[in-house]
Amino acid sequence: MSSLPPTSPFNPEIKPHIEALINQLTTEQKFWLSGFLASMPSNSNVSASAASAGKIPITVLYGTESGNSESLADRVAKTAKQKGFKPNVVNMSDITPKELEKTENLLVVVSTWGDGDPPEAAEDFCTSLFKDNFDYSKLSFSVCALGDTSYELFCATGLGVDKRLEELGGTRLSDCATCDVDFEEEYEAWSTQVWSVLATQAPAAAPVAEFSLPAGFGAATVYDKKNPFPAELTDKVLLNSPQSDKETWHYEISLEGSGLTYEVGDALAVIPHNDKAMVDAILAATGLKFDAPVKHKKAGDCTLEVALTQHLDITALSKNVIKKYQELTQSADLATLLSDASKDKYREFVDGREIIDLLELYPSDAITAQGLVDVFRGLPPRLYSIASSIKAHPDEVHLTVASVRYETQGKERKGVASTYLADDLNIGDKVSVYVHTNKNFRIPTDNNAPIIMVGPGTGVAPFRAFVEERAEIGAEGKNWLIFGDQRYLHDFLYQLEWQDALKSGALTRLDVAFSRDQPNKRYVQHVMLEQAADIYAYLQEGGYFYVCGDASRMADDVHNALLQIVEQEGNLSSEQAAEYLSQLKKDKRYQRDVY
Repeated sequence: MSSLPPTSPFNPEIKPHIEALINQLTTEQKFWLSGFLASMPSNSNVSASAASAGKIPITVLYGTESGNSESLADRVAKTAKQKGFKPNVVNMSDITPKELEKTENLLVVVSTWGDGDPPEAAEDFCTSLFKDNFDYSKLSFSVCALGDTSYELFCATGLGVDKRLEELGGTRLSDCATCDVDFEEEYEAWSTQVWSVLATQAPAAAPVAEFSLPAGFGAATVYDKKNPFPAELTDKVLLNSPQSDKETWHYEISLEGSGLTYEVGDALAVIPHNDKAMVDAILAATGLKFDAPVKHKKAGDCTLEVALTQHLDITALSKNVIKKYQELTQSADLATLLSDASKDKYREFVDGREIIDLLELYPSDAITAQGLVDVFRGLPPRLYSIASSIKAHPDEVHLTVASVRYETQGKERKGVASTYLADDLNIGDKVSVYVHTNKNFRIPTDNNAPIIMVGPGTGVAPFRAFVEERAEIGAEGKNWLIFGDQRYLHDFLYQLEWQDALKSGALTRLDVAFSRDQPNKRYVQHVMLEQAADIYAYLQEGGYFYVCGDASRMADDVHNALLQIVEQEGNLSSEQAAEYLSQLKKDKRYQRDVY
């Protein structure tokens, strides 16, 4: 598959059409087309600098973890050009709040990571913004905040940035937008409001001519978030032994005919269906009929069963869901719960519960099919780190997914997407997918640079792709994998592949930690500390350090171990070691993909 490089001069809407067309051409057709284009006379007589002269500058600042904020920032910039502005898109990792003092127009798109934290790349910017004083008296701004309503501190980072910019003297162009994982509607409303205000404040400017696709161009269907590709599941293999406490699957999915391509480090978005047993339980709890007609903003007219199965998040219990349900049912008990001043009773109630518990504990005759649909948010896609190189597996994408199964409040629970893949899909079945770009998790452009990959459990997925990719492109840099799981005999994911990679030289070194194979638990951070001298040597050679996996504990434990290694081996103070790692991050040599 062919994909245009990030530096190609095509906007995000046109790029996939060109890629889709290229991927359908024969080699002969490509040669002919390249010669034809080369022979065409150039009509470019106006320099880029002249074309942009006189336009009003506007800074588009973004902070991203999974890439959504960056994608929206690019869309903001595209609209800005159409409106006659001169946009400058900047990552929060590449600017300081001090540098914004001379900025007059600022649009911010920033996500909230986990329960109220800023994206990792935006930490330094946000820390300085909230701590130090700046003069933003010349600044006009607006913030679009991305978040997830399943977390209590929904959009906390964006809301905090919005408030702080005003405290420092900035003038708000429009209210801060708060967007859930399905953000299109809220984003469009924010964008419309922002540009209506800026249009009244800005002097008249000649709009940029919009490039439109020629009739018939891009006839090939483009598969993306708005139009996922129905991909065939071609293989599924259980990676744990039957004696394991875990259930981890290797999935192989065909992309043939899709025009989709990806880079190692990207994620595959899977559009799941809800478990039939859960749909049935919700229908039983509400007394509603499966064939009741409803309207859904994406599906249009459909039955309640279709909406509950394919389009709605019917498991994640959030304050927003409880609030809507209370308004629908007028439950006095739920009103008391939501008004709990200390929040202790609310947290105790939601802990370990799902939406089905809410419906069963607070039944109501006031529920209608449409009313129930309006309580739920849209069913979000699940992002999984891609575990393959497309160079090694043309027209394929591989995933490494642990099936989530657990018990809370006396009930068996299931992860929506992980068990949809494991329980509901058989080889030959179709699953809706699209590629989610992650520019913040990339192998070095220097093929001679050594890399260290720390990936316990399913965190090993992208590193399987890294090793395959570097082997395919002939990279000579050393590849060191540190892998961990519970038991050597039962949980050594891709063991035979790693052994083959060591023999071929594709993998230079492999260190492992199996936590349950000895009385004292041993994790990947313990391996790091044992091999401190070698890790520091890799870094001093210009090496890259990667981490993928659990964000709740592992990522912090690995970070602290790395901090200790740098301090110890580099003979540095704790402050100097922290600055060393901060510089590694700025240089893109310390990258994390945690969840």
